[in-house]
Amino acid sequence: MKPLETIDFNIRWAWARISRIYNAEAQKHQGTMSIGYVLLNIEKEGTPSTKLGPKMGMESRSLTRTLKSMEEAGLIERKKDTSDKRLVRVFLTEEGKRQRELSRKVVITFNDYVHRRIDAKRLNIFLDVFGELNDILDNENIFETESNPHIHPSNHEKH
Repeated sequence: MKPLETIDFNIRWAWARISRIYNAEAQKHQGTMSIGYVLLNIEKEGTPSTKLGPKMGMESRSLTRTLKSMEEAGLIERKKDTSDKRLVRVFLTEEGKRQRELSRKVVITFNDYVHRRIDAKRLNIFLDVFGELNDILDNENIFETESNPHIHPSNHEKH
């Protein structure tokens, strides 16, 4: 199987290009795609820092670094939760709100552009397939050898 024929290659290739486009736009405002993504996922009433990683699919170490740089840049502030002192909530500062709006516009521009270039029926099929793929990835053990004839040891010749 050639790389262009594999699902993962095409996803990675497209995501790398989208990431570069978003990062190039974010750099115009001294940001990164990761920062923009975090800005878009912080709720008005603050978001517990422990909920941000799972919400965005980010590793905790990467999120910690991103939040630290965002705090240093004055985009967010962290405050103890008023009802549960063990929780820390992340809030946007005024500058964070301004940057969030810029991030929102970038995402909308990208999506509007893609919607103009690819007809709605095909785009809906694409989104449905990705939804199914995410369900498979979340709920199935793809590499469980008993259920996968391609990696089951008895199907490999010994040399």
